[in-house]
Amino acid sequence: MRFKKVLTSRPLLLAAVLFLPLFFSACRQARVGVSTQDLELRAREIHKKIVTVDTHCDTAMWLLRGNWNPAERHDPAAPGSSKIDLPRMKEGGLDAEFFAAFVGQGPRTAEGYAQAKKRVEELIQAVRNMVETNSSIIGLALSPEDAYSLKKQGRLAAFLAIENGYAIGRDPGLVKYFYDLGVRYITLCHSADNDICDSSTDRSDPEDRGLSDFGRQVVRECNRVGMIVDISHASDRSFYDVLEASQAPVIASHSCARAVCDNPRNLTDDMIKALAAKGGVIQICFLSAYVKKPEPNPERDKALAEFRARYGNWRNIQDEEQRRKIMEEMQELNRRYPADLASIQDLVDHIDHVVRLVGVDYVGIGTDFDGGGGVLGCNDVSQMINVTVELLRRGYSQKDIEKIWGKNFFRVFNEVRAVARKLSHS
Repeated sequence: MRFKKVLTSRPLLLAAVLFLPLFFSACRQARVGVSTQDLELRAREIHKKIVTVDTHCDTAMWLLRGNWNPAERHDPAAPGSSKIDLPRMKEGGLDAEFFAAFVGQGPRTAEGYAQAKKRVEELIQAVRNMVETNSSIIGLALSPEDAYSLKKQGRLAAFLAIENGYAIGRDPGLVKYFYDLGVRYITLCHSADNDICDSSTDRSDPEDRGLSDFGRQVVRECNRVGMIVDISHASDRSFYDVLEASQAPVIASHSCARAVCDNPRNLTDDMIKALAAKGGVIQICFLSAYVKKPEPNPERDKALAEFRARYGNWRNIQDEEQRRKIMEEMQELNRRYPADLASIQDLVDHIDHVVRLVGVDYVGIGTDFDGGGGVLGCNDVSQMINVTVELLRRGYSQKDIEKIWGKNFFRVFNEVRAVARKLSHS
């Protein structure tokens, strides 16, 4: 019923969503007999002409470590290495990155809200400090125009986001506060339910309660100030409630297609259709478990179970030093019991699926690097060019690739701003 309501409100867009994919798939032909080297040369030519955007990473947490310099190149093969730094962004052909200020879900108390807000403020300031220290290499972007301008100057672009609306506490006025600090999207929840909405991965309460009344206030405030609403991590009911509540298009900043990989963090075909019908975009995530179901690995499963028994949901731990030690232990576990990683071909299968389903205008890239993202062939930002190589191999045009690499997302960005302007004059 919710889905039908969303679709029938935009009959012309619905027609495009349903029928244009057939046209695009008929026009694309895989490039057979073209060498990978030639495809990479073509990919790099395209990247020089377009602005490429990754809508989600957790690298901001690395900036709080006093001994980590983002302007230095870090060996991606070294133990404990980050997935992103500025030299490797240039190597991989990535122009713009959304640095998420992530905060784990804590107690829903005045003290908990205050700590979450403080944590997010620290991460935002860390990104700002990085930009100021390396201003010849990277600039802070607040709009699509900023990203294009920085590209022309030969500089990278840093956008700001918040992952987990827990940082808002019970005060919708903080949406404007964070917007004024430079934040341009908020992921409404993370791995646990919060005051805004229910999470896709928290079933401590088996009933999916969706978007709360307070959450509707938050969505309205996001629409009013021009903050993009992100439904990655949200439960299925929360997803549809947000689509119904929002006057502007919304995004899934780092999610995949559930039809290709059955994981509750991914979107069903009906959800993708509803998202597209409202003008939104799904940014395909590189976290391997969302890309492809791993092969059974009893030894790894046992080690992971023991790890979880010791630390529970460790991503919600606020203490930075404790988090660092836990992450190092997790990296050692991955070294001893390697994960069955999905490949870049598996990843592009998700892009193909979305394009067949709703068209090339509703899909993009959101790696989740340094938050778990990484697949064979694109395990850090220096390998991002390989996504374009695979898209070219499958017959995507430069126009298609430009849309996937950021133009689709920037369209949503601008529509959100237009809604805010309209609301300010109403």
